[in-house]
Amino acid sequence: MQAFLNKLQQASDQNLADIEQAKAEGRKVIGFYCLYSPTEIAIAGDCIPLPLCGTRNDPIHEAEKTLPRNLCPLIKSSFGFAASDTCPFFRFADAIIGDTTCDGKKKMFELLSRYKETHVLQLPQNQDAATALPPWRAELDRFKTIIESHGGTISGERLRAAISLMNRVRAAKKELMDVNKIKPAPISGVQLLEIMFKVGFLADKGKCISFMKEAAGLARKGIFRPKEAGPDNRKRILITGVPVGIGSEKVVRIVEQSGADVVALENCSGYKQAFSVDEQGDPMDALAAKYLATPCSVMSPNQGRFALLEEMIQEFSADGVIDLTWQACHTYNVEAFTISEFVREKFGISTLHLETDYAEGDTEQLRVRIEAYLEIV
Repeated sequence: MQAFLNKLQQASDQNLADIEQAKAEGRKVIGFYCLYSPTEIAIAGDCIPLPLCGTRNDPIHEAEKTLPRNLCPLIKSSFGFAASDTCPFFRFADAIIGDTTCDGKKKMFELLSRYKETHVLQLPQNQDAATALPPWRAELDRFKTIIESHGGTISGERLRAAISLMNRVRAAKKELMDVNKIKPAPISGVQLLEIMFKVGFLADKGKCISFMKEAAGLARKGIFRPKEAGPDNRKRILITGVPVGIGSEKVVRIVEQSGADVVALENCSGYKQAFSVDEQGDPMDALAAKYLATPCSVMSPNQGRFALLEEMIQEFSADGVIDLTWQACHTYNVEAFTISEFVREKFGISTLHLETDYAEGDTEQLRVRIEAYLEIV
């Protein structure tokens, strides 16, 4: 296991040099803050897409010099990296793509534009094909024009090739996440997060695919979680709600320190990425339809989240569901009620709703609540 993690770390270090070299040769870097924006369009324009969403607590202090303290930590972390100039990937970015997933983010993007060229896609607030899809398709046309101003002309052929590539990336992510359908879970939630977090920044998508397939193979062989690592009857927990990354994984860590396994994450950093775009027909239509279907709580109604949860609870044999909300994330906070109701009525499983931020100050309070929940699961 350590040999694999060392190799992944070496690739992560080399990735910075590779991006710097690519920029020196004239390629542009496009930074993305949300799963709704199709990276395929950037790839088709010969640009390098990079995720920029903030998952660490360190830059929040700098962000709070400008942003209100009672704002979502994900937004503050994202802005703090820009304000403090401590994220190499933000520094590499030639343009930023955001979207109107929440009020806090869209207002933060106004301030972010002082640091980088920033474009905000106007995301519909529902997923009705008749009313929401046409304006979203028009926004992706605008996005395509923005990318072409930085990179090359985007032909249908290049776009279809980019869709095929990213479908392979997502299939590899799904293969890796799906290993935890095995009992007992062969890879811990923290290990899974670390691998997916690091490969997500790799500019070379072929390397990204290779690392995830290798990790899935090693997990199936028991390399990450040897039998002696723990009992086979550990409670299997599914985490739903807001995205989690390295630096904001404290709930995942506490659950596993408390003797349970986080077998799956139904969020933007987890299984919401396990989709594929239709490779037949018009590629822009296919991208618009699939990305709009992302089951985020910004959508009203958000039936896709319930369908995904139902599928995941069954396929990952979840014993319990923890619904995680970042402080001031109102859409996920409100939706927690219907998620709890749905899971209880459909599966007879109680949920635990946690509201927290990135700081470690409430760690022991969270531990008490999580351990009490695991006792009743």
